[in-house]
Amino acid sequence: MSEGGKRGSAAADKEEFVSFFPQIVRDLTEDKLHPPELADAITRLKKVLEYNAVGGKYNRGLTVVAAFRELAKPDQLDPKSLRVALVVGWCVELLQAFFLIADDIMDYSLIRRGQPCWYKQEGIGLDAVNDAFLVEASVYRLLRQHCRDQPYYLNLLELFHQISYQTELGQTLDLCQIDLNCFTEERYKAIVKHKTAYYSFYLPVAAALYMAGIDSEEEHAHAKAILLEMGEFFQIQDDFLDSFGDPKVTGKIGTDIQDNKCSWLVVQSLRQASPEQRKILEENYGQKDPAKAARVKALYEEQDLKSIYKACEERSYQQLLASVAQHAIHLPSQIFLALAEKIYKRQK
Repeated sequence: MSEGGKRGSAAADKEEFVSFFPQIVRDLTEDKLHPPELADAITRLKKVLEYNAVGGKYNRGLTVVAAFRELAKPDQLDPKSLRVALVVGWCVELLQAFFLIADDIMDYSLIRRGQPCWYKQEGIGLDAVNDAFLVEASVYRLLRQHCRDQPYYLNLLELFHQISYQTELGQTLDLCQIDLNCFTEERYKAIVKHKTAYYSFYLPVAAALYMAGIDSEEEHAHAKAILLEMGEFFQIQDDFLDSFGDPKVTGKIGTDIQDNKCSWLVVQSLRQASPEQRKILEENYGQKDPAKAARVKALYEEQDLKSIYKACEERSYQQLLASVAQHAIHLPSQIFLALAEKIYKRQK
């Protein structure tokens, strides 16, 4: 099979991936899997899945499929294996949906993917906590249903559990912000690594590696070195877009300032702040008052953080390319380069 044939077109891959979602819902809600007394709960699960799992960019799930195509031997690219890759891709997307439902509650967010956050829907409220657990449990039902007879099943289970644990530790760090003295470069890197990089970048590629029969610690370590660096780059972009992105494009209204987040912007602001500017941050950062959030944004403008960000973005991208050259020794560099291209200079 040619390289182009193995990869397929990005548009066709996305169309195939999205069109597979109804099958995921059917697999999780078929009547024969559940006793009749659970009918109301299964109806609720279907509603939760259809509201929260769709509408994003699907980069994480699509990465599983694309990476598997790159890594698999020709005899592994049979219809059944490719179908399982779609399922595992959707498992990553469902894990993301679980995190987002919970994260939006904790951050008091209003908009997600251009529509009200799930907990803000009429009649939902904090029942969304249980809905998040339902979505998480769905990941493991799908893995059992589709991968139980595969030699990589245990590796996938352990991978999803370990990545969930890392992400939840990162979220704990993200929530444990007390004052501006906590907002150091080291703290920021720790939050980003655990809260974002592991599940957004390492998980999809590691899953594809296991599915292709690549389970050596050395190869996974090389992939992780590239992907965690990519995750940091991605989160810096996310933090920048939280304050400077267009909500019509990003699909969400940023709340990092009001939520007292250790964001890349506030870390940069503190690094160069005069005593007067630090006082502005101390008086206005982490306050729910929109006027105070606006004052912090105005300070970011005064400090020209947009220019600092653009320089950082270019520098990070070049470092990323160097990291791919260094670590993609036995693994196809295209997996990593395609991911980097997707996120470089993104607007949402």
